[in-house]
Amino acid sequence: MARSSGAFLRPNAGRLASLHRFLDCVLVALSLLAACWLYDVEPDAKYLLAALLAAVTFAFAAELTHLYGSWRIHALRAEAMELILAIGIVTAVLVSAAFFSKTSADYSRVVLANWVLLAFCALTLERVALRGVLRVVRKSGHNTRSLAIAGIGKTAQNVTKQVEAADWAGMTIIGHFDDLARDMAKDGTKPLKSAGTLADLVSLARNGEVDYVYIALPTREDERILQLINDLADTTASVFVVPDLFIFQLNQARWTDFGGLPIVSIYESPFEGMNGTLKRVEDVVLSSLILLVIALPMLVIAAIIKFTSKGSVLFKQRRYGLNGKVVEVWKFRSMSVSDDGETVTQAQKSDPRITLFGAFLRRTSLDELPQFINVLMGDMSVVGPRPHAVAHNEQYRGLIPGYMLRHKVKPGITGWAQINGWRGETDTLDKMQRRVECDLEYMRNWSLWFDLKIVALTVFKGFTSKNAY
Repeated sequence: MARSSGAFLRPNAGRLASLHRFLDCVLVALSLLAACWLYDVEPDAKYLLAALLAAVTFAFAAELTHLYGSWRIHALRAEAMELILAIGIVTAVLVSAAFFSKTSADYSRVVLANWVLLAFCALTLERVALRGVLRVVRKSGHNTRSLAIAGIGKTAQNVTKQVEAADWAGMTIIGHFDDLARDMAKDGTKPLKSAGTLADLVSLARNGEVDYVYIALPTREDERILQLINDLADTTASVFVVPDLFIFQLNQARWTDFGGLPIVSIYESPFEGMNGTLKRVEDVVLSSLILLVIALPMLVIAAIIKFTSKGSVLFKQRRYGLNGKVVEVWKFRSMSVSDDGETVTQAQKSDPRITLFGAFLRRTSLDELPQFINVLMGDMSVVGPRPHAVAHNEQYRGLIPGYMLRHKVKPGITGWAQINGWRGETDTLDKMQRRVECDLEYMRNWSLWFDLKIVALTVFKGFTSKNAY
């Protein structure tokens, strides 16, 4: 079976990988010298020595953090986190070396701080550019890798869809293989056409005609899976096991390790451990900066509310927060009433309860500005699932599977559901279902970069909506 995967890139992959590592080290060293230049600091011998030490240390730190994993299965955001860790290790080594050699006073702290920023930006831009080039190359049919899928059932079909959608990865499916005929009549799904048996798959792999193998067999067939894995150990193919439909469809499922025992996490907050600390730092920094900017507008809004309608300036409503605990969420009052009882009627179009100025506040989301104080207090996050009234939670938790999982994280001022247009009145169950699906998708895919993306998108399209009234 012939394969065409690019005349230059494939046989020279090792050399290109070495060149990439060398380029990274050069960028690390040049970033330190560029920081010196920006602040008119003479890059004398001690800075040249620091640049050399930084480059060498980065080479080791990058391997330690597995920075150079295959881009076919290594997402950019995961690589960015590993990049931060590698640069952090280099920074710690430089600071420690300066401390123990008693030369810390000889170096500018401003230069070091800017080197960290410049190095991260340079290395990230380099990766974005290289990935862009590879995307074009792979879409044109070059630098591809052959993929065989063990299985013809529903899980194999899901894998096939994912691979075909990710054409940038350069994966070419050469066939689906299975010994058993799959009867999918129970769920109405027709099995994929088999290109051969599992023995045929192993034979192709032994002949060097398969680069990747995805085992998408039902996990209950553990003996067949283990046998296939053992047979493929006699090949050079990269082998991956795809969890079957049972695990594949669980919203929060991910593999983890408990004392060497692999276990599947089904329902777990993405903000355990270091992620929780990172999320809290993000919230404090963002909310503090934003409150400095909006302090004066908030005073103006408060004055207008006070002089245009009777009642309090702020409206405090009970909402479910982290782990389902009730918290008070602050908003500028936009209605003539302050409903917070057992039954809460959602705002509707041309709702007579909404004041004239309140309609403007709700349409522009300015009524939610006081929630940044909730963020500082620790009851909310800048980004997360939007909080619903307690009455609405009790209504929907019995109607939508997985609804309460959104409370495994703090509620947010903005969120992925809002960016995708699922805000405002949920007059049908389907609308709330879509909102919850977006919330769970956010929880599954959380990263610092995802949060910053949502914040940026909120600035451009998250404040207003045709459904906001």
